[in-house]
Amino acid sequence: MRKIRYSDSVKKKVISVTEAARNFAECVNRVHYQNTTYVLLKNGSPFARLVPDAEKKSSGLEVARALEGVTLPMAVAKAWHRDLKAARKKLKSQRDKWQ
Repeated sequence: MRKIRYSDSVKKKVISVTEAARNFAECVNRVHYQNTTYVLLKNGSPFARLVPDAEKKSSGLEVARALEGVTLPMAVAKAWHRDLKAARKKLKSQRDKWQ
């Protein structure tokens, strides 16, 4: 890549949208594997960002396994169960946005 300007953070790079398009696969790999953030410029101004997906996701099974050995006092267990039931009512299953 040419004309990469490093900003304050070593892992943050500023490049043009054109340069990002020419090297898209490399940019995506650096974002994923090296936690690099790209600030994309259009006409010299910040236009978009390419950032790592830092969101942690856990399945219900993973949570259940993590909590298998945990013993809670009865009052805490009941409060946790009540909160879990309330959260389940509010949550909707995620749809696949590509379908």
